[in-house]
Amino acid sequence: MDKIIQDYDSSKQQRNQQTIKEQLLADINQWETKSIEQIRHNAEKARKDFVQLAKQSNTYLSNLLVQRDTQFNFREKNIRVTEETVKLLKQNYEDFRRELKKLSGIRLISDTATTPFHLIKIESSDKNEHDSATSPRQNAVTAKEKQSELVASNKMLQDDSSATQGSKPSCEPNLSIIPQSSKYPSITFGLTESISKNIKNLFHQLMLLNPMDKDGPMSGKCELETDQMEKFLKKTFGFHNIPGKYIAQGVKAFQLDKRPESMSPNEKIHFPFNTTGSFAMTVQEIIDWQRSYKVYAAKQINGMTNGFLQKALQGQSDNGEEAFRMKFVVRISTCPILMEFDAKIIQRSIDDDWPNRIKLVSVTGIDFAGRKHDVGDIIVYISNWKEVFEVDRNKNEPALLNERDFALKRGGPSGILNEDRLLRDLTYMARLRLRACDEEGVQVVVETGIGLGVFSGKHIGVDTIVRTASAVAIRRVLEEDGPSYKNIRAVVFALPIFDKKRSGRRTDDTFDSFAHEFEEPHYTGRIPVLIADQDMHRLTVAIARAGFTVSELNPADSHGVFGEYWQNRGPAVEEKLALTTVGLLVQHHLINPHVQNTNNYYII
Repeated sequence: MDKIIQDYDSSKQQRNQQTIKEQLLADINQWETKSIEQIRHNAEKARKDFVQLAKQSNTYLSNLLVQRDTQFNFREKNIRVTEETVKLLKQNYEDFRRELKKLSGIRLISDTATTPFHLIKIESSDKNEHDSATSPRQNAVTAKEKQSELVASNKMLQDDSSATQGSKPSCEPNLSIIPQSSKYPSITFGLTESISKNIKNLFHQLMLLNPMDKDGPMSGKCELETDQMEKFLKKTFGFHNIPGKYIAQGVKAFQLDKRPESMSPNEKIHFPFNTTGSFAMTVQEIIDWQRSYKVYAAKQINGMTNGFLQKALQGQSDNGEEAFRMKFVVRISTCPILMEFDAKIIQRSIDDDWPNRIKLVSVTGIDFAGRKHDVGDIIVYISNWKEVFEVDRNKNEPALLNERDFALKRGGPSGILNEDRLLRDLTYMARLRLRACDEEGVQVVVETGIGLGVFSGKHIGVDTIVRTASAVAIRRVLEEDGPSYKNIRAVVFALPIFDKKRSGRRTDDTFDSFAHEFEEPHYTGRIPVLIADQDMHRLTVAIARAGFTVSELNPADSHGVFGEYWQNRGPAVEEKLALTTVGLLVQHHLINPHVQNTNNYYII
């Protein structure tokens, strides 16, 4: 019996060892599969990185070679050589050598620190420009800036040639204005030698601002900020809601017990309250800001009358045709900014004049969110809307899922845009918007991408085309109308980059769409452009502090009421603009009596 038990135990142990062996083999097979996948992933990434690096270097080298004849064959062209010319040529040559070295310095390196096998990845010997922490877009920006310097360098040589014939260069060149790197992704267009040094210096300063805090309090619902604004209005002006009354669906009505015009003009007001670091203003300033309110509306749009504008600006426009008409209406007034989008209060004393140089431009824009008020946007621009949305047969309109939103068909197709109509209307809106800014003395226009998030129709698959059309439209207006502007000297696009894939790599966004459309073919307008991954408030305040009159775009208030759902504590754009500016005091019809004054309406 003891012998049998001993043999049994021995056999059982052998069996356990066999199980362990099978498990180890399974682990090895799993390791092999995952390793192969990781190797393939890294190999594909290395290929893409190499193509990107090589493309950037080759583009720059090609531009250097294109300029070579003009820059180095100066003897054949009898160009007078100055000390400055020699410096430029030497710098050009050094850039050429450095780029050649950088291109030849691309190599494979092994990463054994994190894996039991060698993984390959691409790394350039030039750490400053191609470090793994620097995005391909950042490298492209650097290449673009260098390309602009080449053009300016070539122009300087031509000016030297003209000087030998007794003519004077048109302006003093400045080749070191644009920084070689920015603190955030940015790209410039149209910074030719004829552009004033003040604008070049301004762009330089803007590109060196601290990056935007995209994960700050204003990135989500604005509970604390809404409470802060309500308490400020209540304490200062006796603000309170009117129970059971609404301006538009979901938009609470309110009133003030103490209006600015009834207060002492010299009384000082502090936002959010009287403490160090607050934003200070006087009652007289608020009244002056209110008086600056103007409306510019498109004359060629049917039904555009003063009576309609008075009705619409109280949130009483009807769904459909009247709501669609408001796409071609611009409201603009002096409107200081109280805090940045990270909810940081902007300190201001009464002596600081920069707030009086900020104009807020409010527009409704095109809205593909699919809501009953903007039914015209769906029917006019989505040619297959009957396949995309459930249809209300009685109205021949999209059917409502609830009281506000249209119901998408389950498994329905993506939307098909009437692209010609869309581009035509976006162009007309941009033309009206910029014309209003120019009439109001704006020197630098800060724009945001029209059609962001749900408003561009991402849920029905049209957002990419809408973003592209928005960029094409305003580029067209700048190139066609730019020479006629009396005041506008530059345009800055604040296009923060938010969207990311799960892998951490970004998907295409509004920044990409605008950068591409201004790049291919290259923008030829006389108005210089900066496209920036930056907070529009930070840009606008910096421009005003630099001494320029600046406008900032306020999109998404589709009913025509400033701030619209500002008390709903949500993340929408119109709410944030109402909570971060004095817009509620100067553009809301329940506070500013000039909103309903038809003498302020210009139908052009």
